[in-house]
Amino acid sequence: MPAALAALVAAAGPAAAGTTGSSGAGDPYFPLAGNGGYHVKHYDLTLRYKSSSSELQGRAVINARATQPLTRFDLDLKGLTVTGLTVDGRTAGFSRSGQELVVTPRHALREGEDFKVTVTYQGTPRPVTDPDGSADGWIPTDDGAFLAGEPQGAMTWFPANNHPKDKSSYDITITVPEGRTAVSNGVLLGRSTAHGRTTFRWRQTEPMAAYLATATIGRFKTEQYTTRDGIQVYNAVDAREAGAAAPVLKKLPSVLEWESKVFGPYPFRAAGSIVDHAHDIGYALETQSRPLYDRAPSLSTLVHENAHQWFGDSVSLTSWKDIWLNEGFATYAEWLYSEQHGGDSAQKTFDELYARPAGNSLWAFPPGNPGSGAHIFDSPVYDRGAMTLHELRKAVGDPVFLRILRAWAAEHRHGHGTTGQFVRLAEHKSGKDLHTLFNTWLYQAGKPNRS
Repeated sequence: MPAALAALVAAAGPAAAGTTGSSGAGDPYFPLAGNGGYHVKHYDLTLRYKSSSSELQGRAVINARATQPLTRFDLDLKGLTVTGLTVDGRTAGFSRSGQELVVTPRHALREGEDFKVTVTYQGTPRPVTDPDGSADGWIPTDDGAFLAGEPQGAMTWFPANNHPKDKSSYDITITVPEGRTAVSNGVLLGRSTAHGRTTFRWRQTEPMAAYLATATIGRFKTEQYTTRDGIQVYNAVDAREAGAAAPVLKKLPSVLEWESKVFGPYPFRAAGSIVDHAHDIGYALETQSRPLYDRAPSLSTLVHENAHQWFGDSVSLTSWKDIWLNEGFATYAEWLYSEQHGGDSAQKTFDELYARPAGNSLWAFPPGNPGSGAHIFDSPVYDRGAMTLHELRKAVGDPVFLRILRAWAAEHRHGHGTTGQFVRLAEHKSGKDLHTLFNTWLYQAGKPNRS
């Protein structure tokens, strides 16, 4: 640490002068994800990407509110070099400890006090490897970068309170070489080109968890239009995927219309798709308002990722242990869509899954308790999570089941939800004791007995 900054750290005094924010949000699967002691209200990110060196230069202005007295607090940031840091315009002390950027302001912050942190940084971003072996965060591609932050990758490209518990609005400005397109969340406010570089300005006004932010860069063909419901659509497609993607993306307005009828009003101003040519990545992500695909998606994948706009993006997790609330719901949306559009019924899909023997990986662990971060994207979370919803549907009947889904999306819109809250809602709407059903399908080890 430079001598001047070291002096500032010493001058700030011991932690006894106030309290320190925790280095994590308390998640059992990702104990260092997120931070305690404050809430980020808004991120204003300004990024400059150099394709020749793959270097990123960034400036993050973070408007936050202290939720406790603070003499020190953390941000999540991995790998990049911090070149400057201020709190409320005054140089602050900082140090690095793994993924933690530890900030010591000149003066302690009072509980309830608003404050502004400005971080300048640079470097060549690299993805993180998740417990299941997959990569997420800033993933280089042959023409830019694929930015998919679930569950922990946001910290690879901007300093963040990186847990779904903390949701914020965003302004994201990205400058890239002319000929490249930078696609982010929300509404495109404008683009301009000068001196061989193009700047894109994006705004996401509705609250968003950091892992759902993106600033994907590539050579994309783009289209913009507004649906008859007033949703602003922006699609960006790698030319190598355009032929396969076109017939599926044409269905986006009708998919959103159908999902709005089933789940309630679409929760955001903007929608769309980012279709990259990055097959080695092996997954898509429900980046808020504009899902990100590593290749031309199938129709079922389009339905799945856009269902997440309700379940996962608008209604967010408080713990990664509850991931079935995201993936089980989006998977069941696929079943419902198939059933209502001439495909297999949800019952047939359920029966085919249930026919798998007891030793099949589907029954390896219960979806309500995956056991670790290594399993949160495994089959039980998706398929057995969807089977749980189908059992609920059979128990309460279609009209009540749909009322439950709509109420869940409406009552927790732009907020958070837990499994316990969903169970209580289902019992309230149905007037039934559903404890045994949820315990069997969410928490019982092995293959459950059929009801």
